[in-house]
Amino acid sequence: MLIAQPKGSQFHVVDSFSKTVQLGHGLEQSGRLSRASMNRTLGAIRICRQKLSKHGVTRMRLVATEACRRARNGRAFLAQVQRETGLRLDVIRPEEEARLAVISCAPLVSTRTEQLLVVDIGGGSTELVWIDLSHVPRRERPKAIMRLHSGFQQDPGPFAAAKVVDWISVPLGVATLRDQFQDVEDDAARFALMSWFFEENLSGFAPSASEQVREGFQIIGTSGTVTTVAASHLGLRRYDRNKVDGLRMSSDQIDAVIRDYLAMGPEGRRADPRIGRDRQALIMSGSAILQALMRLWPTDRLSVADRGLREGLLYAQMSADGVLEDGPY
Repeated sequence: MLIAQPKGSQFHVVDSFSKTVQLGHGLEQSGRLSRASMNRTLGAIRICRQKLSKHGVTRMRLVATEACRRARNGRAFLAQVQRETGLRLDVIRPEEEARLAVISCAPLVSTRTEQLLVVDIGGGSTELVWIDLSHVPRRERPKAIMRLHSGFQQDPGPFAAAKVVDWISVPLGVATLRDQFQDVEDDAARFALMSWFFEENLSGFAPSASEQVREGFQIIGTSGTVTTVAASHLGLRRYDRNKVDGLRMSSDQIDAVIRDYLAMGPEGRRADPRIGRDRQALIMSGSAILQALMRLWPTDRLSVADRGLREGLLYAQMSADGVLEDGPY
């Protein structure tokens, strides 16, 4: 959760809260949200409700994503949330989830970027959006990304438009991909199977992996996986958003971190303070997704984004309300 106020062309964060609840744990096998995962989520939502009340928030948007989209009892769970907390969550479509991740990353888009790939690795799904910025004047490129808040297919009016070439929502995130291969005992074999399986699910996404990507190519990765890999690369004993958000990593640097994770084994990863206890159970499935992406689109310009759905929701609301100044992002 993020609570914020508009400040120029950005916003100032008043309060925030984040907790790994693994709502989709076991969903692959049962098709339902488990009682334990729903209770964990309800506990986190109650904390959110307290913070919303403390700050007197009246303008808000509360959303649910892939786990509630897919679970047979997803709607029933959201009805329970409303009964017990008074908060109403909307299940958003995959396209909106992808769009919100994209606009949250607008400040990280380089003015030199002509082809942009934004990747959001979630718990239950992974969204990829490919955007052509080659016809947008350089200094306007971050703003062109922000204007996508109104939709991937839009009338740009007098502005040069960012063109969404393709987008995909793969129903595999860190929790659902892990669940698919939890019966594989060997750590390295499980990792390899997860990575290749995810890559198979990207078939048909354009541009194809065989095409040569032009020089002005940038990937932005947003998720706990990407920020954890970045923190490990930097050797941070304590997470520091200011050092991680906006960091650029090469394919080789990412691969070195993942090899280190594999060499540690499950016990080593569990004890590693750079990963954290909340993240250790999910880091290898997330890393498998990240490795598949780097195999398809090797780059020395993956930008790490400690931002995503929450920031996208805020930018979209504030843009729609006209409370953000038109300025550099």
